[in-house]
Amino acid sequence: MENSVNVNQKTFLGHPMGLFILFFTELWERFSYYGMRAILVLYLVSETSGDNPGMGWSDSSALALYGWYTMFVYLATIPGGILADRYLGQRKSVMLGGLLLCFGHGILALEALWAFYTGLVFIVLGVGCLKGNISTMVGGLYGKDDHNKRDMGFYIFYMGINIGAAVSALLVGYIGEVYNWHYGFGLAGIGMAIGQIGYWKGQKYLTHVGNLIKLEPNKEDKSDNLFLQIFKKTNSLVGFSVTALIGLFIGYSGSWDYGLLFIGIAFAVGFAIVVYNDGNKIEKDRILVTYLAFLIVIVFWGAFEQAGGLMNLYASQKTDLALGSFMVPASWFQSVNAIYIIIFATLVGSFWIWWKKKRFEHSSLFKMALGVVIMGFGFAFMSLAANEVNYDASGNITQKSAMYWLLLAYLFHTIGELCTSPVALSFITKLAPARWGAFMMGAYFAATGLGNKVAGLIGENASDVGDFETFTGITIFCTIFGVLVILIIKPLKRLVHDAE
Repeated sequence: MENSVNVNQKTFLGHPMGLFILFFTELWERFSYYGMRAILVLYLVSETSGDNPGMGWSDSSALALYGWYTMFVYLATIPGGILADRYLGQRKSVMLGGLLLCFGHGILALEALWAFYTGLVFIVLGVGCLKGNISTMVGGLYGKDDHNKRDMGFYIFYMGINIGAAVSALLVGYIGEVYNWHYGFGLAGIGMAIGQIGYWKGQKYLTHVGNLIKLEPNKEDKSDNLFLQIFKKTNSLVGFSVTALIGLFIGYSGSWDYGLLFIGIAFAVGFAIVVYNDGNKIEKDRILVTYLAFLIVIVFWGAFEQAGGLMNLYASQKTDLALGSFMVPASWFQSVNAIYIIIFATLVGSFWIWWKKKRFEHSSLFKMALGVVIMGFGFAFMSLAANEVNYDASGNITQKSAMYWLLLAYLFHTIGELCTSPVALSFITKLAPARWGAFMMGAYFAATGLGNKVAGLIGENASDVGDFETFTGITIFCTIFGVLVILIIKPLKRLVHDAE
């Protein structure tokens, strides 16, 4: 990571002032993203007639689009990272991403089919330029040995994300559901515009971070023509080819959705091996641990992101939303996780500092694995909720589940997220080689995107498998996976080589 930290930079609450500029920018970027996400699936499944018409899609089709969209949103952070590392620097890339997001959300406000798909494309490109790079800049605000302050900085930054998410789900969700879906999309765009103005005005606090790093003279740039680098070494070529052939086989067997997914993963495998080949012994060990962290991220978000898809529909269709005479908008439940984070973020961060002082196991991998287990337990409450739902002989719902099951599920999901996501962000900035800084952060968000696609696939098949079986299966898998990672923590810590 870039560590050209200016020791004389202005501080606020013990942290660089630049952290709060990035906090404000990300707050409004997440306001726009999560506001749009809160109503996207609901808009897609809404009937095409009435006062507030939607697209009239089936649940499975809506969840399929949700999975592809959220995957591409995060996959786009890889080219966004390359753009920052080799051409613009992170600071300028974030500026570009904000502008693209303003265009995307603004276009979504138009009531036209072309506007819907065009807006989604601009949002994908905008998040790709902004998301990974702004997180990398947070890490660059701190010295390489300032681990505790850096971790707390990421917790503060994470609170900004969730303040934006909480407010947007309430405002955008209500406006979209009650009045007009496109008004909601437009409100999300206004939020992004506010964030963009704040970022532009705060540039004086960011002059020392996020700048383009020039390569040393005569040093080979391995990221130029990165696609070609895959084919220059045997191991990267084999990894790419085997994975791509699996994708082609699956596609020609009749499932091109999965086939194309595997072909995309083939490039990820190739890139991963290229980066590994470029490292020295210590860097290679750290890169391997980083890849395991990516796997944890995929598992975590594959389960967690049921929130915007399957659990969003569950709230709308199978939860008793009556609160006296007031009907709670289903989209409001998208704010619950964010509100919990605002309440618990600094508490969890402080707990881990206290835990470390007690000399208990406190490695990032331990926290992330424990987070997966805790999040998995949250789905046990959804299993209980599913048991409350009754149907008549025709399959119509005669009794819905109580709202408190969703509140309990989101509570455990939140604690799990706080143990996993901000820790993972900080962990990547510690382990990634500086020359691959933004790229590796982009890879982290690409893993997040793959997790989102997994979430979409789970949601698509939930109607065939059953809600109880789906939620229970997620609980069991996450628990087993997290425990297995915890069991191999000690050998993994040796591969980190005192990076934390």
